[in-house]
Amino acid sequence: MALKVVVVDDEPLARQELVYLLESAGNLEIVGVGSNGIEAVELIGSKSPDLVFLDVQMPGLDGFGVLKRLIELKLPLPQVVFATAYDRYAVRAFEFNAVDYLLKPFDGSRVQQTLEKARARMPFTGATGDAGTAAKLDALLRLVGEAAAPKPHTGKVVVRAQNRLLLVDQKEICYASIEGGAISVATSTVEGQSNCRTLEELLEQLDPEAFWRAHRSFVVNIQHIREVVPWFKSSYQLRMDDPKKTEIPVSRNQTKRLRELFNL
Repeated sequence: MALKVVVVDDEPLARQELVYLLESAGNLEIVGVGSNGIEAVELIGSKSPDLVFLDVQMPGLDGFGVLKRLIELKLPLPQVVFATAYDRYAVRAFEFNAVDYLLKPFDGSRVQQTLEKARARMPFTGATGDAGTAAKLDALLRLVGEAAAPKPHTGKVVVRAQNRLLLVDQKEICYASIEGGAISVATSTVEGQSNCRTLEELLEQLDPEAFWRAHRSFVVNIQHIREVVPWFKSSYQLRMDDPKKTEIPVSRNQTKRLRELFNL
């Protein structure tokens, strides 16, 4: 039986990317697509989807506000997958009420895993707007607020290079990448490995004003971008100022952010 799915995200490129990945996965029907929390409530109420992919951060009524509104209206809650930029440690709070979460930028194999989880839970009987569910959601919101609170940045990052543990000033970092579960860090003078297990964990240590996740496999220091290179199908690559002049792809759903950064 095909899953009835609703997708809600305020970023058009992210929304299009997720719809594309879901349609590619097959055995589901996208019954509604929305761009904000109000539309999410309306679509869930009218379409009765089995599964909703819901952006956490939206202007006005955010993802958790949508759930609270559904509870107030005493509507059954569908299975919910949160789309978020939070790392896997912060989003443990989400698992309290959600079938799964997806980190942006989206990954096709990860989307497939999420759909398998959702199908394994079918048939799903959604919770209604009772006091117990509302209390759980309030607790969840507090946890998310704590997890998402800004963390102090030390200015230094540990990099393993040539059998040494170097303390690198994060301003010197050009980019970081992940391949085969290992995270590499490149500066103008050093290339080494981070002790972090994920790029999300590394990003927690970095200044969010300077570092940007341009692609699911790359984090770049905006100050070390030497050139923005137009690529095929309206995409871009970033040429960094490291000695190798490394070229880093920009994922489709980060193109909007790139244009905002450099007024393209």
